[in-house]
Amino acid sequence: MPVREVVRFPDARLKTPCEPVGDPGPLEGELRVLALDLLDTMDSFPGCVGIAAPQVGALVRMVAVDVTGHPKARSSNGRLLLVDPEVVDSSGSCVMREGCLSIPDFTGNVRRAEAVVLRASDMEGTELRLECDAYEARVVLHELDHLDGLLFLDRVARAADVFPRKRYR
Repeated sequence: MPVREVVRFPDARLKTPCEPVGDPGPLEGELRVLALDLLDTMDSFPGCVGIAAPQVGALVRMVAVDVTGHPKARSSNGRLLLVDPEVVDSSGSCVMREGCLSIPDFTGNVRRAEAVVLRASDMEGTELRLECDAYEARVVLHELDHLDGLLFLDRVARAADVFPRKRYR
């Protein structure tokens, strides 16, 4: 499937709450293409661990996440495509630095839950219940925020917690 262009802030789609996919059955047609494109687009960016449908211009509740092998990850549920994900429980709290493909020039310190339990469906319509902690929980919550029209900048406590992104040569 093709890699899609990533929408960048201040594009209004990034601030628009997304519609549920709804049908818990297997994804078909344009929704299946979108799911596969999300995975391919995530894979096309070295170090990318997640992407949400609105970041490629689609206003539906779908995200891709994969923290497999990431040095900050304690839990890893593998390569995930989550349809209509929702947090059913969360615990703990910590602040860590976050970045985003849609805000490529900045990072910020964001407080998020340390552990979450999610309910979602996969591409085949199978209902999932996932437990995530540490870095994986943070990535999932970051991507779910996109589905509600929120960016990490909306969660930064103060302007002093926003930083220019480091550039490596």
